[in-house]
Amino acid sequence: MQRIAQSIPMPHRSNGPLRRRGRSGAADSRGTVVPAGIEILAPAFSLALPILDGAPAVYSHEFRAELLYELCAALVREELAGPELWRNCEGNAVLFAQRSIMQGIGETCWNLLQRNVEYHLSISDVADQDGEEKLLGDGRLAITIECGGSGFLKIGPAIEALELEAQGLGAAFYWTLTYALYRVMRVYNHDDAFQYEERMKEYAEDDPENQEQYEFPEVEKALPECVRLTLKSDFSGRSRDAQRLLSAHRRGTFRIWIERLRNIERLSRLHLPTDAYFREEGGYDTIPLPSLLIAFKEHDAIVACFDEESQYMLEGSSEPTLGVVFSPRKVDEVRKAIRTITRFIAFNQEVFQLAEDLVEWEKGNADSCLHRGEPSIRAA
Repeated sequence: MQRIAQSIPMPHRSNGPLRRRGRSGAADSRGTVVPAGIEILAPAFSLALPILDGAPAVYSHEFRAELLYELCAALVREELAGPELWRNCEGNAVLFAQRSIMQGIGETCWNLLQRNVEYHLSISDVADQDGEEKLLGDGRLAITIECGGSGFLKIGPAIEALELEAQGLGAAFYWTLTYALYRVMRVYNHDDAFQYEERMKEYAEDDPENQEQYEFPEVEKALPECVRLTLKSDFSGRSRDAQRLLSAHRRGTFRIWIERLRNIERLSRLHLPTDAYFREEGGYDTIPLPSLLIAFKEHDAIVACFDEESQYMLEGSSEPTLGVVFSPRKVDEVRKAIRTITRFIAFNQEVFQLAEDLVEWEKGNADSCLHRGEPSIRAA
């Protein structure tokens, strides 16, 4: 994708730097070089021309660079950066924009995301449309967050521990988290694994001569019993029961997890729309790549399904995980873009902090409640 900072060669012109071209001259009787085509009334004086030492010899021009500088001005207006950062960047607008955004995210949060998921944030004046990069036009920019590698949340040990605390509490935690994640990001969980298993069965039925070559992941067996028992229950009833149980134990043994979950649910209810351009006009081959793989064990049937499907996930152009189109000239659009990105980052921060909390807890506590087993795979 073309970035605003990228120079674009203009048609029918040299791509080399602009330099002054001298013209050859002839020497007079004194040996002084006289520029061709110029007549002088007096002998040339050796210091008549200015000394050019230190003057820039190479010049460049950024195509549509006015958008980049307008973005920098907008970031300053919104107090994400100031004159000191501009001086530190030595007037480099691209570097200034990048560091302003990084300051807004914060080093601690950025490091957390880097440890858990492969996100790429970019600002551009073009967007993918039917496989080609096209200018957004009308002085607009696009901020996109794309996923290049999924995070991993192993939740089985936590669910078992919650169930030991109170019957149904583990299932309540899982379903509440699942619904919150669905609102904001693309995840790969038991639903996707069920769909993959169903497709494998259909392929085997259409290929009776080679059925023995097919292996089916037994996804339902990979689910904890408390989740399996509530799998087909009514959504509204399941949600009410979950909220009741979680509220009753919000000050209990696992209050930190439950508080983290409450933050995730709250942030998921804030409106974080991906701009219609990316969904209706973008012409992407696939939906966004999963930001998070949710499994119950390290090598269960859900992980096995993901491993198979992930081999083909990068074969087409994927819609951004989040995309916002705005004009840097319009204050309300700039603020909406900043607000959307900030809330998305805050949501991810809570999700991946929860993931790390569960990993740390499991290191010292999960042996008593986790029953590890082989992947749930059976032959046709």
